[in-house]
Amino acid sequence: MHIVIAPDKFAGTLSALEAARAVADGWRSVAPSARLDLLPLSDGGPGFVEVLHTALGGTLREAAVTGPLGGPVTARYLLAGRTAYVESAQACGLHLVPADRRDPARTTSSGVGELIARAAADGARTVVVGLGGSSTNDAGAGLLAALGATPADGLSRGGGALAGTGAVDLAPAREAVAGVRLVAATDVDNPLLGLHGASAVFGPQKGADAAGVQRLDLALTAFADRVDPGARVRTAPGSGAAGGLGFALLLLGGAVESGVGLVLDAVGLAGRLAGADLVITGEGSFDSQSLRGKLPHGVARMAGEHAVPCVVTAGRVAVGRAEAAAAGITETYSLAESAGSVAAAMERPAEGLRDLAAGVARRWSR
Repeated sequence: MHIVIAPDKFAGTLSALEAARAVADGWRSVAPSARLDLLPLSDGGPGFVEVLHTALGGTLREAAVTGPLGGPVTARYLLAGRTAYVESAQACGLHLVPADRRDPARTTSSGVGELIARAAADGARTVVVGLGGSSTNDAGAGLLAALGATPADGLSRGGGALAGTGAVDLAPAREAVAGVRLVAATDVDNPLLGLHGASAVFGPQKGADAAGVQRLDLALTAFADRVDPGARVRTAPGSGAAGGLGFALLLLGGAVESGVGLVLDAVGLAGRLAGADLVITGEGSFDSQSLRGKLPHGVARMAGEHAVPCVVTAGRVAVGRAEAAAAGITETYSLAESAGSVAAAMERPAEGLRDLAAGVARRWSR
């Protein structure tokens, strides 16, 4: 059999490459003669730069930038020709903030702006910013400040500080990226504000309680009233991505593009599906959000176009068979169910995924 193994990361446990290797090890233990094509993927979140570097080559550049808590962190971006690929999570990712210090009212996206500035100084004429996995909820105000928007201090202290925002001058930030095409790579279609906005949907994942979510939404509203008086940008699909980084990029004249589509095109998934008997994808939690354009959904859609069955192996599965089938997914397999609990699955994720893949191989190799 010819198997394409194309997972996303298993957030908090395995990188996409580690997940692909675990699945491959499990399959080989049952069917050693199978042809396995490992293709770790990303939807714009953590792993975005690594995946694209593997696919596109180019040069990795390293920079010390401002982390989400204000201290320095080391981040890398990819320069491939005149295009730079920036992974926002490397500068303001949730993984950079200890669990007991997570507070999206205080974390800043300044480092993402610093990475964009470095990429532009390196000669990039297009900067693609992968959005996902952020710890911030500051509407990208820190990013804007890092590019020159004023008052810099008032914009770089986190989303909570935006409640008292006065006049904001975006002209220096726009000048800093003049001649640079900005792309927000995301498959999140949330607007900046409201019940489906950045604060309400993603704030709790970053440490905000119910009262904190309300305060953040009010603070971001105050900021948006200053910089988007016509209320055009704040309602755009994707403006709420990564705590509002999408909003900031759109304010600078950027465009939102599908992170999944961008990555799948870059790695040439369509060509690698030619002649395949099965594609295996997966992620940490396969749930209702997964069916709204996240990576497994994108892989399944492309697999369907090539008449290749698609299987999902995930840390946990919270999608019914009918929903999965409607999305083009043939079967789903849960690591938590196999291990007996989510906690047990997270203790030894690579070994558990390997064993789960061995079970899939026994079923599909008969």
